[in-house]
Amino acid sequence: METQGSRLGVDIGRVIIGGGGPGGGDTQFFSGDTARMLATPAVPGAFAALARLVPRFEQVWLVSKCGERVQRHTRQWLDHHDFAGRTGIPRDNIRFCLRRPDKALHCADLGITHFIDDKLDVHQALRDVVPHRYLFGPQRSRPPAWVQHTETWAAVEAAIARSLGPAVVRHVVG
Repeated sequence: METQGSRLGVDIGRVIIGGGGPGGGDTQFFSGDTARMLATPAVPGAFAALARLVPRFEQVWLVSKCGERVQRHTRQWLDHHDFAGRTGIPRDNIRFCLRRPDKALHCADLGITHFIDDKLDVHQALRDVVPHRYLFGPQRSRPPAWVQHTETWAAVEAAIARSLGPAVVRHVVG
């Protein structure tokens, strides 16, 4: 089950909530009306992978860079899609910041050991804070060796599983 002391941090835009292609804005999916915003699809495999990963961690947090309006829309989207119910990540386990490098402050405060984000500059800020960093999704250029590139949720889930070791399955005899 959970790996003692391991804590997962996950970005939201283009990692959980689908958005444009490589290099696009994280929150471009929140332009337009509320119905369009709520209809924005999740990144394929995100909910299922997170539901499988949550039990392997002591805690899981969402850490996102955005302003007040997008924070409100993000919470609306997560609630509309029953994110907490479908993944097991508590609704209140979310931190927002106004600058990408500030994600490192949240990760340090929360003791994050593994972090998933689609932006290389975030991982640069996390280099001395988070030991396991996963650069998610397609990238415009080849990522540096100090970050693990994972294009899909299946790839990031496998990489995290390798870092944690085999899952412990406990059988109750009764």
